[in-house]
Order: sequence, then C-alpha cells, then structure tokens
Amino acid sequence: MYLYNSATHRKEEFKTHTPGRVEMYTCGPTVYHFAHIGNLRSYIMEDVLEKYLRYAGYDVNRVMNITDVGHLSSDADTGEDKMLKGARREHKTVMEIAQYYTDAFFEDCRKLNIKRPDVVQPATGCIDEYIAIVTRLLDKGYAYQAGGNVYFDTSKLDHYYVFNDHDEEDLAVGVREGVEEDTNKRNKNDFVLWFTKSKFEDQALKWDSPWGVGYPGWHIECSGISMKYNGEYLDLHCGGVDNAFPHHTNEIAQSESYLGHPWCGHWFHVHHLNTTSGKMSKSKGEFLTVSLLEEKGYDPLAYRYFCLQSHYRKALVFSYENLDNAVAAYQKLIGRIAALNPQEGERDETVFQQYRERFLEQMGNDLNTSMGVTSVFDVLKAKTNDATKLALIGDFDQVLSLSLLEKAEAKRVEDAKAKASAQTTGGYTVTGEGDPEVDALVMQRYEAKKAKNFAEADRIRDELKARGIEIIDTKGGATWKRV
Repeated sequence: MYLYNSATHRKEEFKTHTPGRVEMYTCGPTVYHFAHIGNLRSYIMEDVLEKYLRYAGYDVNRVMNITDVGHLSSDADTGEDKMLKGARREHKTVMEIAQYYTDAFFEDCRKLNIKRPDVVQPATGCIDEYIAIVTRLLDKGYAYQAGGNVYFDTSKLDHYYVFNDHDEEDLAVGVREGVEEDTNKRNKNDFVLWFTKSKFEDQALKWDSPWGVGYPGWHIECSGISMKYNGEYLDLHCGGVDNAFPHHTNEIAQSESYLGHPWCGHWFHVHHLNTTSGKMSKSKGEFLTVSLLEEKGYDPLAYRYFCLQSHYRKALVFSYENLDNAVAAYQKLIGRIAALNPQEGERDETVFQQYRERFLEQMGNDLNTSMGVTSVFDVLKAKTNDATKLALIGDFDQVLSLSLLEKAEAKRVEDAKAKASAQTTGGYTVTGEGDPEVDALVMQRYEAKKAKNFAEADRIRDELKARGIEIIDTKGGATWKRV
C-alpha cells in the first residue's frame, strides 16, 4: 500500500514497526455537542482506511480518545473551554454532557457504518499516565513550571514544525483571531501540559498532581492514551487536517521528547468538508448533523457514498444539490445490484481473484475511494455470472461499507411486495406497500369516482391522508405510499 504521509509530505510505501500489525490511533471527538457531518467525513475516511488494512491482511489495533476535559478553543490553550460551554448551555454537569454526546457520536457512527475502534478511552480515565509523562519531561528539561502551570519548552527541539513550514513570526500573538498572550510562556509556541491556574475558576474537573490541583492540557491526552494502548511505537496516526497544527505537532514534540526515539511512522490527515461559503463548523450557518439529514429524508449511507466519491486529501464541497446527485447515483447502484440473480451460476474463482487484486491495487494507491466505488461498477459490467458479481460486491463492501447487498435485497423484497399487492379490476391497477386494507380503500375510491360519487372518493382520500398515506394517480391505476 502507498499512502501519503503528512510528516514527509510525500506518498510512500506504508510500513509498520512490527510486520503484519498496525498500531493505529485516531483523534476522537470533543463531546460537548453533536458531531457535524464535516467532522464525520474524517471518521468515515479513517474507517475505510482501517477496514482496507484489515482486508489487506493486517492485524489492526485501533485506539480512539474521547476528549471530555481540557480542550480549549484556541491553539494557545486559551479561550473558552468547550466542555464547560456545553454544560452551561444545557444546564448539566460536564460528565453528563460528555456521556450524552459520546453516545450520540457513536449512534451517528452506527448509522454511517463506521466501526467502533478496538479501544475507546475518555481522556479523564488516564490522568496518572499524563502525570507520569509530564514528570519525566520536567526531569529531562523539556518542560518548566510558570505561573502555576507546566509548559512544554519548544526551544529545546531541533525541529518543531513537522507538517508545515510555518514562519515563526506568523504565529505571533494577535496575528490570528482568538489567540491571546500567555505571559507565563518563555516562547510563544510553548504549550500547556498541566493547568493549575487558568481563567476558569469554576473548572469542574480537577485532580491532584505534584504541581497542585489541576487538569491536563489538551495535547498531552492523545500522547498518554496512545502510549498506554498502542505502545511506544505508533504506526499510523489519523485526524482532520485542522489538527495537524498545533495538536499533532505538539503530540510529536512531547512524545518523542518523553520516549527518546521517533514515535509515529505515518500521519494521515483528512481535508475539510466545506460549504459554498467556506469551512463547515458548528458556529456558522446551518448546523448539519446526521439527524438533520435524516429529517430531510436522506439515508445516512448516501452521505457516506457522497464522501467516498472524493479523495480524502481534497476539500469536499457540500451542498444539497451535490448530495442529491450522490443519492441518485447510490440508488441507481442499488437498483443495478438488486437486478442480479443470486441463483445464477456459481462463483468463478479466477474472475473473483482477478477483480479482487484490482480492487486492492486501486484502493491501495493512497486510499483512492472513488476508484473503489468504480470497481463495483466494473464488476457489474464484467462478463461473468451474477453469483460471481454478488460475491465480489460483498467482498468490496467489507471496505466500502455501503450495505450494498443488504440494500439490494431489501429492494428485491420491496419490489416483490409491490408486484404481489397489485390489484387489477377492469384494467385499473393498484400498487402499494403490501397492505391489503389500503389497497382495498384505494380501489373503493376508484369505484366511487367511476360512479361519479366524488364526495365519497374525497372522503376516502382524506381518510388515507390522515393515516399518512399518499395516493398517486397514474395512467391505468394508482400507487400509494406512506409519507
């Protein structure tokens, strides 16, 4: 597999510290609100990556944190604490907020066919690990105490900016909105490892430490959790591109200073989901969540399909028009699969292996998901029997996770029900969703109209409408559906 490495700025062969095994870490959500679909794009692409690695034969250990403490708004560890903001907004405790939105996040993941990581660790569960790391960093001279807090000293590093060639002057206080000066810092790029003094006098979550009662900085959490569950050598670290600096930059600084050796071999960053007016966020425009898409009638898996049509290293522009196009393509794909006959022939192993190798190669070229989807269409056009086609589609869907076979089977059943429930009288046909009572009422409406008893026909129509049933008159009959 060849995968772009954000740390080296090039596509390179993916290698692991232990052959055949991948230690994988994913930055999880800050659980102060629902995840928007821009956040979830990253998790969809990381899910595809994990599933591809397993499909390719790797043993994967995937770890994810849940940020339930210490995540401040700006990269200077200043600004408003997001967890406290959520607690105040909803008149709940911080831990109640954390649990509610953690559950909501994983429910969204379930709807999007995103696999739950092997390890999910709330940040509040590893306080001892953070204290141990901070203690050693102080002992080794990479950290210092000032104003009651413990800071990492970036001046001790030969190379700090890993992912981008930042000009130090560009990071000066006041250059970017929301950055406030912390006069305790020796260098403007230093960051907090442990707070005992902060602007939040009512900080809800605090723990004893050698430096006083306080709480961890945001960046130390991922290093501590990863080292606990992935070990000293991490093969693959994933996250949104907005985490590259400062969060991932600071993770590398503190982890390698603590360990004394290189830490993570490969960095995978998913680019933004934008709206037509810019980057999607919780504070701008319509707050787009999976639940909102469902309320508007969209299948969450159509959104997953929409994401897979674009490469993870390209910004993706969301609009309802673009989503509608993806829905149409997804439904057309399901329809073509539903038209295949599962009983036609036996699996042709030669053809199966040929197409499987092609799928591995295409997806293994920097996780090219659009080509992965194209592989499904290639199978549908292949000169082989339907049994082989269905076997290949099911095989590819271990990675794509679009529920292709399940959706196709559901369509077959639905179409069969509609066909079976069709009633024909005098050339007038009623088709619906397999409810004889409704079929009979629609037929009665037809008979009333035929007898010019329009009042009775309208009464039946209104009765069905009150039951959430819409009648659509067609040439030679009518169809009905629940709305």
